[in-house]
Amino acid sequence: MQHTEGTFQAADGAEIYWQYWQPAAPPRALLLVVHGAGEHSSRYATFARYFTARGYVVGALDHPGHGKSAGQYGHIERLDGLLATLEQFRERLSADFAGLPAFLVGHSMGGLLACLHLLSHQPEYVGCVLSGAAIRVDEEPGFWQRLAIRCLSLLTPAKGIMQLDANGVSRDPAVVAAYVQDPLVNHDPMSARMVAELFRGMHRLQAEAGKITLPLLILHGEADPMTSPEGSRFLYENAGSEDKSLEIFPGLYHEIFNEPERDAVFGDILEWCDKRLV
Repeated sequence: MQHTEGTFQAADGAEIYWQYWQPAAPPRALLLVVHGAGEHSSRYATFARYFTARGYVVGALDHPGHGKSAGQYGHIERLDGLLATLEQFRERLSADFAGLPAFLVGHSMGGLLACLHLLSHQPEYVGCVLSGAAIRVDEEPGFWQRLAIRCLSLLTPAKGIMQLDANGVSRDPAVVAAYVQDPLVNHDPMSARMVAELFRGMHRLQAEAGKITLPLLILHGEADPMTSPEGSRFLYENAGSEDKSLEIFPGLYHEIFNEPERDAVFGDILEWCDKRLV
């Protein structure tokens, strides 16, 4: 496996970190991984090792305000900024691996970003895999909660208001401990602006889900306490794709790629992608 990394400048001049892993032999396809809120691309090294061993290039970037990329941890100004850097990275991968079939892989907030990205860029991919995508919440905020979030987003946009519970990441204590001790993971609350932007993105996707027609593999842990499996069910029922599959894994938490059953999850993804390369 060969590892390549670098940076590029976002439209606002911020330095964005990226990396990709590639097999020693000529690759068969590309997986573009879009990570979740608060984490970073290097947490997908195990995923990359599995798929490069099976002929896939795996590429990922650190979103603005995440990992090794510039920005304030736990805060974004606009979701559109993350979508713009994702497209910049996709263009880089497309140039480095011209002609290679590409799959989009989005986890959590990255699943939401992946779906929003597809609204404009479906022709560049042969399929999309979603893991614990942030599409809906178990309880939608009421009117006064929504108003409070909007006001805080305008008046104190960088103020932290929503804390993620690390214990919901995985049932594996070693994974949780590594997450908690990782200096590149944001352990502070997400900002009011970031929360407001995520809800705005969810509402947009819910309204436009029918525009997604790409083959979809939608995966979610049944016991996920961080994003709602109902969001994945919603997307499965409302996406315009004729080729779509939904799998809810009993008992699994949020990061199904880091659960004890991850090899079975990876195997399902590999089988699904392989079939769409024929």
